[in-house]
Amino acid sequence: MYVPFDQLPASARIWIYQANRPFSAAEQETMQPALRRFADEWTSHGRTLEASVAVLHQQFLVVGLDEAVADASGCSIDASVRFVQSIEQQLGIQLLEKSRMAFLLDGVVTLLDRTALKGAVAAGVLQADTPYFDATRTTVGQLQTGWPAPAGTTWLSRYFQPVV
Repeated sequence: MYVPFDQLPASARIWIYQANRPFSAAEQETMQPALRRFADEWTSHGRTLEASVAVLHQQFLVVGLDEAVADASGCSIDASVRFVQSIEQQLGIQLLEKSRMAFLLDGVVTLLDRTALKGAVAAGVLQADTPYFDATRTTVGQLQTGWPAPAGTTWLSRYFQPVV
């Protein structure tokens, strides 16, 4: 059963899919019926799930699920991944590729390959206070209270430690 994303509880589970480029306004408008239909029809072992799908910061597809109503099963999670793959194919966009990290630089979501992280920190491109979109967040509450978060407060903090 579809629930507006902003009405999911803070405890709702999320899956974040980072796009390799921003979604255009036209793509977002075109996707809306499919996003709502997926959330409306998503089930787990025949049980209706209270779910939502939203595009955040024009770059992230976020699936949310109120597990207090019903948990996702392996099969339902597989169904959500197939849905994300269908969005990839329909729009010619990558959502499942995980080698890049997203930062907010000068107000723009900027992707950086993981292998370039140390160099970007050393060059001062990334600093401890640079907003980082941590795609490992697992609840709506984590999105609401710090997403993006300063890179130095996330698992990336070790890259900002002073060299002794």
